[in-house]
Amino acid sequence: MFVAQKKRRENIIEYLLYMWQVEDLIRAAGISAEGVERLILPRYKGTEDELSAIRSWYEELIDMMRIEGKQEEGHLDINRVVLLQLEELHRRLASNPDDYIYSGLQFQILPALIQLRAKGGKTDEGDIETCLNALYGYITLSLQGKEVSPETQKSMKQISAFLAMLAHRYNLEHEAETAPN
Repeated sequence: MFVAQKKRRENIIEYLLYMWQVEDLIRAAGISAEGVERLILPRYKGTEDELSAIRSWYEELIDMMRIEGKQEEGHLDINRVVLLQLEELHRRLASNPDDYIYSGLQFQILPALIQLRAKGGKTDEGDIETCLNALYGYITLSLQGKEVSPETQKSMKQISAFLAMLAHRYNLEHEAETAPN
């Protein structure tokens, strides 16, 4: 919970990837409070109040996953909303002919996006969702100690740079919205 809050403030891309990981952890724990208590909560240290807040947060996420029918797969609506905001920001930035840096980064990842969509067969995904799915898969493979080809590593570096720029622009927009007048 505290990690999610910090990531949401600092880097929206890292936040979303973290939340996807939390969803998978909850699934691995059987989408139950008991499973979370046994498998996830022992990793946390803190005061009793902090641990209680974390426990409540996981229980709320479990409830949301059940209500939204996300027990097997998919992402919570709260995470889909963030993804939609990022897709919309991406479309605005990509349509700005004067934004050479963003356009250049987008141009660099286009071959990887085309290849990823062809492999995954998900033609209805937006650019950002495709990038996030690729990066999440890459992180998962890395955590499992599986070998990743040099081409994939290069693509992931480019996608990471692109997403970092998007996260930066997202933060700039939201800082402007929340700044006192």
